[in-house]
Amino acid sequence: MNLPRPTSFVLLAFVLLARPGFAQINTVQTVAPGVYFHEGDPRRGHSNNGWIVFDDFVLVIDANYPSGAKIVMPQIAATTEKPVRFVFNTHHHADHAYGNQLWADAGATIVSSTAALAELKSVETGAFGGEPGRWETSAKTRPDVAATKLKPPVLLFPRDLFVDDGRHRVELLWLGAGHTKGDAYAWLPKEKILFTGDACVNGPRNNVNDGDLGEWIKTLELVKQLGAEKVCPGHGPMGGPEIIVNQQVYLIALRREVKALMDAHKTPAQVKAALPDIAAAIKQDPRAAIYAPPNLTAHVQKAWTELGGEPLPK
Repeated sequence: MNLPRPTSFVLLAFVLLARPGFAQINTVQTVAPGVYFHEGDPRRGHSNNGWIVFDDFVLVIDANYPSGAKIVMPQIAATTEKPVRFVFNTHHHADHAYGNQLWADAGATIVSSTAALAELKSVETGAFGGEPGRWETSAKTRPDVAATKLKPPVLLFPRDLFVDDGRHRVELLWLGAGHTKGDAYAWLPKEKILFTGDACVNGPRNNVNDGDLGEWIKTLELVKQLGAEKVCPGHGPMGGPEIIVNQQVYLIALRREVKALMDAHKTPAQVKAALPDIAAAIKQDPRAAIYAPPNLTAHVQKAWTELGGEPLPK
């Protein structure tokens, strides 16, 4: 999830913190023996984190922003004396990968799907010999980013990578495009726990800019087949399999309402004028309603352009 403009970000944070579950932010929750979840602080743009304690080391899910990593690191140390050996980037976005350097400096190897690294290279051009990219832009507004540097993942997998010490088994899985083309999941089949990154969030926290809504819906169908009983999303509180269902229901509703306007040959201006009606239609399903942000423009524009429409007027 990339940071919105400061004013809208502060408003969104206020709304989110007023919701149930605020007390869980920046606290460690035990999901199962040796498996932990940490809900990040939306006021600072932080993602959620997870970690699994193996016999000899720890695997961390998502690097967070540097400031988020600094919060999580001592909390991991409070749960185990074992070293963090692997940090898994579920995807390339700033709040999930910009803390990589801190973890690497502490001895961890950064892991991701090959697709996530490809996307990192496409937007972090300044780090790969091109013009300044997203990192440099973020560094202008975030001191924690400016004080460190981008560290790409070095242990890569095209589709899956398993970590298994007999006690815990974690399957890192790329199942298809969604929130980004590089989305990957951390699946614990014994405990039936799934860490989703931003392929699933809990609440009005979706960033669709780098996504593919049609493929996202299809990929979530595969995710449901894993049979997760506990779901740890990229943002928002932990929950059960309803998080996966609700995420998919929202995307289906969004795409359905926009396609109806496309089929009716509406103009971009008419689509923009119909935003309140689109929101009302989506919110008729309570499962989708909890995912609808206060302003649907970016989501509707994404669905509209995916279907072949011209950008909505500003």
